[in-house]
Amino acid sequence: MEETDRQLDERLEKAIMSLLQRRADTASICPSDAAREVYEGDGDGWRALMEPARRAAWRLVAAGEVEVTQGGRPVMETQARGPVRIRRALR
Repeated sequence: MEETDRQLDERLEKAIMSLLQRRADTASICPSDAAREVYEGDGDGWRALMEPARRAAWRLVAAGEVEVTQGGRPVMETQARGPVRIRRALR
């Protein structure tokens, strides 16, 4: 059965939160970590999940769960250019 976009989105969001929960409170992950976690195959097919992983991170930002950073500082989606990191939202 073909996975829907919504199912993939949910799996990526869960992967991001799970990866962060397994790390120190101040640690961050790369969207590629979530893409690799969700990808079910060999080789570098996970790369096709990079943009969906980034979108999942931005949804989690909107929900107040995580922050997306560049250079260790939180950035807004409209400001982000190039590689980003994801960390738990500071509460």
